[in-house]
Amino acid sequence: MRPGQMTMGRSIHIFLLIGLLVMVALATSTDNTQGVEIGIDEHLGEYVPLELQFVDEEGDTVQLGDLIEKPTVLNLVYYSCPGLCSPLLDGVVEVLDKLDLEPGQDYQVITVSFNPRETVELAREKKRNYFAAFRLRPDYPPSAWRWLVGDSLNIARLTDAVGFRYRKSGDGYLHSAAIMVLGTDGKISRYLYGITFLPFDLKMAIIEASEGRVGPTISRLLQLCFNYDPEGRRYVFNFLRVAGVLILLFAFIFVVSISLKKKFGS
Repeated sequence: MRPGQMTMGRSIHIFLLIGLLVMVALATSTDNTQGVEIGIDEHLGEYVPLELQFVDEEGDTVQLGDLIEKPTVLNLVYYSCPGLCSPLLDGVVEVLDKLDLEPGQDYQVITVSFNPRETVELAREKKRNYFAAFRLRPDYPPSAWRWLVGDSLNIARLTDAVGFRYRKSGDGYLHSAAIMVLGTDGKISRYLYGITFLPFDLKMAIIEASEGRVGPTISRLLQLCFNYDPEGRRYVFNFLRVAGVLILLFAFIFVVSISLKKKFGS
């Protein structure tokens, strides 16, 4: 091989390496410009601490491990939330109303407020309001959906365990929207993102959790394409990141094709 060809070959390899590194960086980068990450850091296959203690809507102190007797749908909200929490809980009621599984037998639901200042009375009021929204299941068993409040230490340990990142903002919080499905041993089996959920998706997540299986989250790919906007309280398309990845991908394909043509043409 002539020196010029060797130099070109090295240049191509260097370019490809740099391109791949940039693509990886773009794909794994998170928006941390505000100092604290807001979103979900998935901990699939890990466990929530079952010894955590909260207070339920009846004013009883309960241990998380005593509540998680069946596959559990966990959602983290704060009851006085003016933004995402209400549509999230609306979406939970809607999917539970249509779910082809028996509440209290096949699964259960736990809602936890991550605002340590919220009270049992507020939890009870929220439960009453959302239970009134059931249409297909007006007799949904109250024991199958528990509503909890807690102190800052127990809340922090739970949110850290499931990777739920949020930030205080004025009188409220900036946060994202998701539900988690846990196995009976507290293993984190699946994350479902957004404020609306398909009954089939939730049913499969519950079945997988009952079998101790951990399911991949398709939304990981979506997180590459979308960023959570805490000010607008919604997900927005990340045009620059997607465009950057596509440009690098096409450049990679172009350089490889040129390299192969030169190799087989010589």
